[in-house]
Amino acid sequence: MKTEKNILIAFLLNLLFSVFEFAGGIFTGSVAIVSDAVHDIGDAASIGISYFLEKKSKKQPDETYTYGYGRLSVIGSVITTLILLVGSCFVVYNAVCRIIKPTAINYNGMILFAVVGVAVNFCAAFFTREGDSLNQKAVNLHMLEDVLGWAVVLVGAVVMRFTDFAIIDPILSIGVAVFIFVNAVKNLKEALDLFLEKTPHGIDVREIREHILQIHGVLDVHHIHIWSMDGYHNYATMHIVTNGDPHAIKDAIREELREHGIGHATLELEGENEHCHEKHCHIEPHAHAGHHHHHHH
Repeated sequence: MKTEKNILIAFLLNLLFSVFEFAGGIFTGSVAIVSDAVHDIGDAASIGISYFLEKKSKKQPDETYTYGYGRLSVIGSVITTLILLVGSCFVVYNAVCRIIKPTAINYNGMILFAVVGVAVNFCAAFFTREGDSLNQKAVNLHMLEDVLGWAVVLVGAVVMRFTDFAIIDPILSIGVAVFIFVNAVKNLKEALDLFLEKTPHGIDVREIREHILQIHGVLDVHHIHIWSMDGYHNYATMHIVTNGDPHAIKDAIREELREHGIGHATLELEGENEHCHEKHCHIEPHAHAGHHHHHHH
């Protein structure tokens, strides 16, 4: 339950912090800080959603969700990512307005806020660094982005303090936004791959098939399907044609799959004679099927 506690801590830190930050941005007149605040509020919201869904995603399978609730954490990741995408567009828009019409900035205040920002977010990143779900990774990515975003603001503030180039501020905020945008898109792609039941990352179906065919007593393998629940738990189903001892075969195949990172497998065993029948017929339905059921009265 460590993941959940960490997410909760991160959520509270972020929420408090983004309020503080908004005030800071308005007080110092820095669009980079306000843009960071937007990003942080987005983060806090998404972390809240993640927390709630991560908790639910741990529920055991039941009759309604026979596969369990693991995908909820992926939905959490999608919502988070969408919030970030919208947030980063908003930030860019603000920054562009700022470049067109520059305003005065309180540099000392900005430096102070940035120092606090780096410190707080570093703590949050430290808390969320462990955890394997895609969701947790998304949360951690946010935290690291926050540290980075603040480090950038800090450097920018120091440079502006000594050069008085006010335009650095909006340019920085655009940089941060683009970085967030690119990462969010990557995250979204990963989540969508899961929903499309794409073969999980790092798993080669052809290689698995070859390895299984090498097992003594396996004559053929077909209908191989490999998918992932949440980017972490991988499942496989397949039909195996065999003339060997079913128990030994199943054990050997499960062992092989485990080596490839697949923990759950459903194996359908077929005898040789079934096999030839399958080979010709599993594409087309039987032409004569269903006719002898008609009773002529």
